[in-house]
Amino acid sequence: MIKVGITHGDINGIGYEVILKTFADLRIAELCIPVIYGSTKVASYHRKALELPAVAFNQIQKAEDASQNKVNFINCITEDIKVELGKSTKIAGDASLAALERATADLQEGVIDVLVTAPINKDNIQQEGFHFPGHTEYLEEKFGNESEKSLMILVKDDLRVALVTGHIPLSEVPAAVTPDKIREKVEIFNRSLKRDFNIDKPRIAILSLNPHAGENGLLGSEENEIIIPAIKEIAETGILCFGPYAADGFFGSGHFKQFDGILAMYHDQGLAPFKTLAMEDGVNFTAGLPIVRTSPAHGTAYGIAGRNEASEESFRQAIYMAIDTFRNRAAFDEAYVNPLKKLYYEKGGDNEVLDLTKEEEN
Repeated sequence: MIKVGITHGDINGIGYEVILKTFADLRIAELCIPVIYGSTKVASYHRKALELPAVAFNQIQKAEDASQNKVNFINCITEDIKVELGKSTKIAGDASLAALERATADLQEGVIDVLVTAPINKDNIQQEGFHFPGHTEYLEEKFGNESEKSLMILVKDDLRVALVTGHIPLSEVPAAVTPDKIREKVEIFNRSLKRDFNIDKPRIAILSLNPHAGENGLLGSEENEIIIPAIKEIAETGILCFGPYAADGFFGSGHFKQFDGILAMYHDQGLAPFKTLAMEDGVNFTAGLPIVRTSPAHGTAYGIAGRNEASEESFRQAIYMAIDTFRNRAAFDEAYVNPLKKLYYEKGGDNEVLDLTKEEEN
């Protein structure tokens, strides 16, 4: 059974609320072996403050001791810490990092199979051990290399939105959109759609940078000089990519439904429409790395922390997706480790060979 590591995220946000609501349904622990990294004292505080049903935690010292059909819990924070619902504090940032570091170490050792992260505050977690814009960049440093770069994909059913640029200021986006960067992200996206989502020949739409796709240079030159040449070059490799499409009409007309993946140029261009369409049950998936990591698409939601108003659906879907992706990767890798080399058959008394080794991977 797949062992799912879960980090508690920011203790002043809705992380524990969605975790507790998810595992109030005992059937979740029948699908996987959950291992929560956090603080049982903080979990108890949230349960009482929100008047939620009790969840029976199986407290363990290490992930190797996790049991099936139980909600396993590793205390990463032994001392008493102050919970201040709805506030960003250094204590909350320290607690977020403590859980993340412990879970990441276990993921590196292979004692958990996948990682699901509750939301962090990208500001209060900054310190000596964490100097990244978010989980994606942190995990890329831990698990990536020159040939394994990360890609953030937001997913809900058949809607999958990835980004050329991530957590950078908007003023820096045009300089960061280069042919090499577009090609890199499309290649990661294409492989992830095949390996992680079991799509044989994915169709990828690429959005423009400027309004109305630049209007042939009137509203910007990046489409003609960077994006279109990149699309043509990528298409020559056999990847099915199309565009550039103006983002407003692309989503507003429903044209996005014709594609398996959508590559946006910058954060809000992709995430604003995605969260409008899928906020309640969207999932943030980190593609391109040798590990599987998912997260709910929402943030810490300080504004509703402690009010018992948060929906656990996005978090539950993040667990489901982590399990499905792990299985899809295993099946894909098994199929391509030892592909069928040759097929022999008789014809006219002589053995003839039909070569089936044509590689479909791009």
